[in-house]
Amino acid sequence: MRKNNTQEIKGVIREYIEALGHQRKLKEVNIISSWEEVMGKMIARHTTKIYIRKKVLYVYLDSPVLRNELLMRREQMQAHLNDYAGSEVVEKIILK
Repeated sequence: MRKNNTQEIKGVIREYIEALGHQRKLKEVNIISSWEEVMGKMIARHTTKIYIRKKVLYVYLDSPVLRNELLMRREQMQAHLNDYAGSEVVEKIILK
């Protein structure tokens, strides 16, 4: 008789990533790839470059007005992004 040892592929991949210790990097990639969904179309439209290095999110914008507005809301953005990721992925945000 054969054992029924089936698992969802999503769970298997998650376990594999956790075992390799790449869970934080996966969350970083998820934040970047979901930037428009998380921050909205208007902010995404004016974002020219975005990356995370050593828990610092670098966001390049083509609008000085939007940059100044986001500078005032940096802490809210950080909290929103970390809530979306489910853990503290971003410790600091630098807007350029």
